[in-house]
Amino acid sequence: MVRLRLVGAVSWDGVEVRGGRVGALLAALAEELHGGRSAARLVEALWGDEPPEHPAKALQTVVSRARAQLGGDIIVSTATGYRLALDDEQVDLLAVRRRAEACRRAARAGEHAEALAQAEAGLSLIGTHEAAAKDELRRGRALALSRLGLAAEAIGPLTELYNGRDEELLAELLRSEAVVAGTAAALERYEGYRRGLRRELGSDPGPGLQEVQRELLAGDAPVVRNGLRHEPNELLGRAGDVAAVLELLRAHRVVSVVGTGGLGKTRLAHAVGREAPQRVVHFVELAGVPAGGDVLGEVASAVGVADAPGPAGILATLDQGAALVVLDNCEHVVDQVAALVREVVARTGKVRLLITSRSPLGLSSEAVHPLPRLDLATMVALFEQRARAARPSAGLPEQSVRELCASLEGLPLAAELAAARVRVLSVDEITRRLDDRFALLRGGGRDAPERHRTLHAVIDWSWHLLEPRAQAAMRTLSVFSGGFTIAAATFLTGDDAVVEQLVDQSLVEVVEGVAGTRFRMLETVREFGRARRADAGETDDRFLAWVRDFWARLPEADQDLDFVRVVNTIRAEQDNFAQALRSALDRADHPTVAAASALLGTLWITDSNLVRLAALAREVPEALSRVRPAGDRDLTEAVRTAAVWSAVIAYLMREPQPLRALATLRRLPPPEPSTMVGAVQIALCAPDVAALSELCDSEWPLVAGVAGFAHSHLLEILNDLPGAMTAARRMLARLEDGGTLWLRALAHARIGELCLQADPGREAYLHLTAALSIMEQLGAWPSAARARWAIVVANLQRGAFEEAEQGLDRLAGGNTLEEAWRPTFDTCARAEILLGRGDIDAGLSLWRWAADNVQGAEDAHWARDVSAVAVIAHARHGRLDLIAEHAGALPSVLAARLPAASAVELPSCGTLLLAIALSTADAAAKARMIALADRFGLRLEFQPTMSPAWARKIAEEAHPSAYAEAVSAYAGMGLEELRTAASAYLLGSRANSARAHR
Repeated sequence: MVRLRLVGAVSWDGVEVRGGRVGALLAALAEELHGGRSAARLVEALWGDEPPEHPAKALQTVVSRARAQLGGDIIVSTATGYRLALDDEQVDLLAVRRRAEACRRAARAGEHAEALAQAEAGLSLIGTHEAAAKDELRRGRALALSRLGLAAEAIGPLTELYNGRDEELLAELLRSEAVVAGTAAALERYEGYRRGLRRELGSDPGPGLQEVQRELLAGDAPVVRNGLRHEPNELLGRAGDVAAVLELLRAHRVVSVVGTGGLGKTRLAHAVGREAPQRVVHFVELAGVPAGGDVLGEVASAVGVADAPGPAGILATLDQGAALVVLDNCEHVVDQVAALVREVVARTGKVRLLITSRSPLGLSSEAVHPLPRLDLATMVALFEQRARAARPSAGLPEQSVRELCASLEGLPLAAELAAARVRVLSVDEITRRLDDRFALLRGGGRDAPERHRTLHAVIDWSWHLLEPRAQAAMRTLSVFSGGFTIAAATFLTGDDAVVEQLVDQSLVEVVEGVAGTRFRMLETVREFGRARRADAGETDDRFLAWVRDFWARLPEADQDLDFVRVVNTIRAEQDNFAQALRSALDRADHPTVAAASALLGTLWITDSNLVRLAALAREVPEALSRVRPAGDRDLTEAVRTAAVWSAVIAYLMREPQPLRALATLRRLPPPEPSTMVGAVQIALCAPDVAALSELCDSEWPLVAGVAGFAHSHLLEILNDLPGAMTAARRMLARLEDGGTLWLRALAHARIGELCLQADPGREAYLHLTAALSIMEQLGAWPSAARARWAIVVANLQRGAFEEAEQGLDRLAGGNTLEEAWRPTFDTCARAEILLGRGDIDAGLSLWRWAADNVQGAEDAHWARDVSAVAVIAHARHGRLDLIAEHAGALPSVLAARLPAASAVELPSCGTLLLAIALSTADAAAKARMIALADRFGLRLEFQPTMSPAWARKIAEEAHPSAYAEAVSAYAGMGLEELRTAASAYLLGSRANSARAHR
């Protein structure tokens, strides 16, 4: 950012600098910005031949005045004088010079868009003032405008700048004038220049200008569009690609549009040819030329070579004037096309070539435009367009169409083939049949090329262009459902170069991410490869061996940042490991089950992905119990890691029981207490609560931290929230003297979570924010996202509605968490924000939407909690009639839930009980049930609705004595007694409901 302006009035950060000699001082120092100037040379620059009586003192005075206006740290003293503590971009004069130099470099390289950008950036720094670089920048801008084909914008600046002798300017002026005023006017200007030059100097215009004259004379020739077709329907979603390819063709002699089959490369090339500025365009279709066939003959015929059809005849014909030659579908004749293109570029100066291919030519003159897949919105529009054309009466439900199009991977051909099936199938039926997409997606229009009649034919075309070793690699690599690295490809194929062939044929795409460079196949290509793999009788043996090798090579994660890097490496392979786990379980390959579940468990425990962890704990312990490592350290640690995470989630979720995983752990050698898994195993195997408490003071920091975490959770399960909080605070205090950042983040998060239950407000916010800070420092983004959700809850609870809303907005676009209930949580939180701000109707409307939306959800517990809080919100505002159906269903829900509810689930039961109480007309029963709900505990995420103080006030107002008696009676009850009391109220509630419906 420019801070010091020397062009025109001298200013600093937009404020004019006072004092002429201060401005002169700054200008002198800016001329030698990095080295500075000596005091003697500065005196000479400021006073010239009339130095002051005391030069050093006078210079110091000027420097002091300058520092007073700019700040004391901007002018720095050196051994001999002074310098400015600024860089080139902070001084306008120097920034302008840099822009001028960048403009010159870009123009020389033919990068005219960049030249224009640099020129305009430089001119914006100059404004209306003069500068030495201004004319150069104006000239660069005018030339770039013309070379980019922006004749109407270029002609004014070119005319103003042209001085009668600059032939480079004149050449562009003639081209722009021909477009704006007509060829005759441009030729007249050229002829006037030629006569003047002959008269004054006796010479002719230079070769470049003569070439422009020939172009202008040829411009009167008719426009030729040879071989171009107009599309039968609108080309959707490709306007940006057409513009990008035209831009590349302005700057480069050869442009290749590259992409997999079915992306629409040919249609794009026709669109570019129709809009190309060249008067002559030849479109040459090479799909019909067999591999090794007569490419030269096909091109010669297309461009109109009457005789001598070889390279000489083609070059002679093309060299008649500026032309664009489009060579379509070159992948199977790429060597012949590359040789021809090389000759054309070397021997003609005006011809541009546009190539479409599944692989680039590999020439230095080539610029590549990888054609992207269509986005989902465009795929939906294309499918609907073609489906309505196929059957105007077809039903096209919005959500169903989006789900179908999301499965078609952005391939226009797939959308068109799927739309053709609407003649006989519904959209949902098409989606269900996509498991065999090659059988489904066949047909298409009779005007489509044969190779595009089915999706299978599109891939088969590329398959037959591969060498046998590349075909073998494509079969082998199709096993990777989540993409792969070059190392993984090498492990499975033994060939690290073969992937390049697949990339060149657009069968594999390159993806850059946080885990580095990866490769992935479109699902269409994978399905083709898997079919070929099955035909060849190939198995998953090598793939499963790769998983075991991956585990064996996983680096030790001794430091926090190492741990996060390891987890991110596993995350990149998550889909592959999950696929390997399924395959290994089916084959009873127990060592691979151990390796895959160890890897996945490490990832999911870090991300707190409880749903996937619970499934893991149900599926793998039996297989782990059958593994006998027999001295194999890698296998031993894989079994240990998988069993540890299975046992942990079993304890947290209370299902399934952890006994089998614990039995497996007890058979293994003792764990290493300096590792995370070893520390967790030690805590898991503590025989009782007292032993676990003792481990909180272990000499091993990891053991102490993990034990504190486990102790806190165990006390929460036992319904001892104060004890759980004490254990969590003890864990944090122990880690202040040592331990990992990761465990400190867990300690802060644990305290924050407990505060949300026990003492809503600022403390929860502070601890959760501390946890978030550490997670972001480590780069643990999924965990950081979960912390942000919890902070939203904390902000709701402390009434910071604006901050809560900002947090929701920030999380809205994230996809790091997979739980299906997250969108509903967002809706519920926004409902509470509206209620907190006094917009009761809008808030309750969102709550009703949320309650309706979760019906039938897989997580029934979460759905019932939402329904209960929705009922409580309506009760608080006297609108129970709006949600009567949900309120009437709650007694049955609680009755079904109570018998098996663990201590962890008590707050959910209490929330249901409070909702039922608020729907009850009997004042005494209402008061007693609220007291019982308070004893169970409440889900306090959503505030202001879930306020225990408000609920107690309602109970006291309904029946003070009944409430006081109930509080006293329930205070000493255990879990079973509380269940019995709640069941008694539910019987009465259902009886009342039955009487009400008679």
